Amino acid sequence: MDISTYIPEDLLPKYEFHNYNHALEIITQAFPEEWNELVTCLRKLDISVADLQAAGGNETNIPKKFDDVLYPFGWREIRISGDLHIKFFPRQADQRGRFSNKPFDERVIEQYIDGHNIDFLKNRVAFDLEWNSKDQTFDRDLLAMRTYYDCDIISAGVIITRSQELNDVFKSVLDRDGKPIMRKYGASTTWMGKLLYRLNSRRNGGCPILAIGIRKPCISDWIEGE
Repeated sequence: MDISTYIPEDLLPKYEFHNYNHALEIITQAFPEEWNELVTCLRKLDISVADLQAAGGNETNIPKKFDDVLYPFGWREIRISGDLHIKFFPRQADQRGRFSNKPFDERVIEQYIDGHNIDFLKNRVAFDLEWNSKDQTFDRDLLAMRTYYDCDIISAGVIITRSQELNDVFKSVLDRDGKPIMRKYGASTTWMGKLLYRLNSRRNGGCPILAIGIRKPCISDWIEGE
């Protein structure tokens, strides 16, 4: 599939896109309002060198840039919890394959689903940002989206993270000690390579996922070669 059919041309130099289980087709065609709001957010993203130098990982100013755009549109961070209610129906006497309408026993497994939160949810589209967390965070994100999908809460999910090419930026930008900030953006943090191998091994289950990587042009005041 040619993603340029669905992705606005001005976003292609700024982001890389990876489409799993037809997430892009589902979001753009079934949820055009939510897609347009995500496109607006991507267009407005402006990361500065100072943002990269700031301490705090996923709590830096970068995630707040997404909050500032998406919250006014009605996107919200959501956490779900649910119990599993099991009913045992007896077979009707002498009628193999036919069962009573009333259970003879019931059990409840409390908190069968618990602690699954997603950064942004609107309608049936989920959106998570992972800028600089431990890469195991992707397992949590994919399990959450898979659970929301299996519970028929969402139809597709979007995860945005760093593209590998940002390493060139991190190697050239210095921290307050005069050392490259690359040391805080290590291989075991959240970047596209760590996400793709999880998606390729289908850790998202059946949930459609659109993976988006933030590329160099999103760093507005960084000049390559300086």
